[in-house]
Amino acid sequence: MLCIYRSKANFAENMANNVKKRVKVPASTPKRKQRMVCLMSEEEVRIVDCYLKKYKITNKARWLRETVLTFIHQKMEEDYPTLFNEHDMRR
Repeated sequence: MLCIYRSKANFAENMANNVKKRVKVPASTPKRKQRMVCLMSEEEVRIVDCYLKKYKITNKARWLRETVLTFIHQKMEEDYPTLFNEHDMRR
């Protein structure tokens, strides 16, 4: 999108209107102090970057954290112990 401005004031006004509002995190939310690091190959990084670009995801850290935790949560629910095994419940 190409915008042509008649003056610097119009440009500055437009830029001020386009500022993203930062969401405030409540004080009750614990701060993240632990770091996790994973190494990826160049190809894996390209794949992730293409995905983020395609779906217009701007916060890579949040996306990665949510993706990993969602996977873990789903897996834990699947593996949750039950009183009877699946075969017995299907009878």
